[in-house]
Amino acid sequence: MSDRIAAVRSYRVAPRWILVRVDTEDGLTGWGESINPKRAGAVQGALADLEANVRGRDPDRIEQLRLRMRHGGFFRGGPVLATAAAAIECALWDIRARRLNSPVHGLLGGAVREHITSYAWVGGDRPAQLSADITARLEQGYSMVKMNATAEFDHIESSAAIDAVIERVGAVREEFGSRIDVALDFHGRVHRSMARTLVRELETFRPAWIEEPLPPGHEAAYAELFGRDRTVPIATGERMSELREFLPLLEARVVDVLQPDVSLTGIAELVSIARVAEAYDVAVAPHCPNGPVSLAASLQAGACAENIVAQEQSLGLHYNRGYADMPKAEMFDYLREPAVLRPADGRLAIPPDPGLGLELDEDAIAASPSWSLKDPDWRYPDGRSAEW
Repeated sequence: MSDRIAAVRSYRVAPRWILVRVDTEDGLTGWGESINPKRAGAVQGALADLEANVRGRDPDRIEQLRLRMRHGGFFRGGPVLATAAAAIECALWDIRARRLNSPVHGLLGGAVREHITSYAWVGGDRPAQLSADITARLEQGYSMVKMNATAEFDHIESSAAIDAVIERVGAVREEFGSRIDVALDFHGRVHRSMARTLVRELETFRPAWIEEPLPPGHEAAYAELFGRDRTVPIATGERMSELREFLPLLEARVVDVLQPDVSLTGIAELVSIARVAEAYDVAVAPHCPNGPVSLAASLQAGACAENIVAQEQSLGLHYNRGYADMPKAEMFDYLREPAVLRPADGRLAIPPDPGLGLELDEDAIAASPSWSLKDPDWRYPDGRSAEW
């Protein structure tokens, strides 16, 4: 009789991460990571519901269990179910690969690279202190950073608000020139009525890409607003969880960089998204301002896809430094060997060891303070809700 899944457990650890452990009856353990921290209670509830459906099942039947978790109920989709299913699937890959003494990427076709270019965040939610942050990132060896382009941005904004965005980005380019590449994240904050104006104004600074240029759900307007004559790459996809959500963007040729998050898609779907994107000559830069397990899983998937051009990671991210009175922590706090996920010269090596390639410090996980994160509740001056 083959091994069986014995338990699924989840842990909230500082600063805002949900680590997921899957144990088998034979004593093997795998790890995954869920996101959506502002709905942590719902995510952990979904993990408990899914545990009842996978407990007692063969952990090697990863695809069968992946489909059961995502399609087995009458209602499908949504980020809560997606991130719970993705974490368990990730843990099953970890278990399977450890059992075979192989890294996960060895089960996915093998590595096509030795490392992936990494980039770091600067400036915070409301972008500030950019000069100091970028200087520090250059000293750390990074050649690329990402920043929020703006804070709240109304449906019709003043010329002064537009000028402030242009001046902020322009000051970065003037100070640092071509020493650093800068991706601009609109974060879904800029509405249709202002997006085209802002993108065209920013073209002169040659950003690496402009990310989530419209609020989620409005991707159908990309073709109308940015067109095929765009000179700045358009990136999106961090809130999508299945290949079918990315296909319309690929077929319409309106996106240049896809940004799936492995803690929503799972490992298998991330690899599928990258390989389909390759058929359209579209790049992939996985979203991952998350914890160590999510990053390790993303690197395992990224090892197998040539069109993955950059990997986001959370080292030094503002969310890790006491954001919204949350406890402070970094990825390395939960690793027995931090070097496996430590960037060097702005690059992340592909972890070569079995499974996801990392060993978690379970004592540190148990000792971490728990947390509860509320919505940021951004508002315009008149009291209306603003996109965060």
